[in-house]
Amino acid sequence: MSTTPTVLFVCVHNAGRSQMAAGYLQHLAGDRVQVLSSGSEPKDHINPVAVEAMREEGIDISANQPKILTDEQVEASDVVITMGCGDACKFHPGKRYLDWELEDPAGKDLETVRRVRDDIRRRVEQLIGEITP
Repeated sequence: MSTTPTVLFVCVHNAGRSQMAAGYLQHLAGDRVQVLSSGSEPKDHINPVAVEAMREEGIDISANQPKILTDEQVEASDVVITMGCGDACKFHPGKRYLDWELEDPAGKDLETVRRVRDDIRRRVEQLIGEITP
């Protein structure tokens, strides 16, 4: 792994889980990590309840735009973290893959999204300890 590892978060719509995870990693690790986020079937906009839940943490993801997952992103990443995309996500040999089983926050209330957010934060904090010096 390079001195500045690249982490790619992937979920189907790139509108909730992967955006929250990317927001946390960027916020908590700063320039020690390169952060990418995308989806196999991206939505038109980020889940507004996810935006609100992250705003409560002092992290603004409202300007982020869901992006389509590309081979280039996977190739450029040291760690690829999938979140409920099953066979829809691209896999490449030689990459470190983690699959985080997280409830999909789409269409859920703020209380549920907060639980998902807090679970993501715990996982991101653990990841930072594993991949940064």
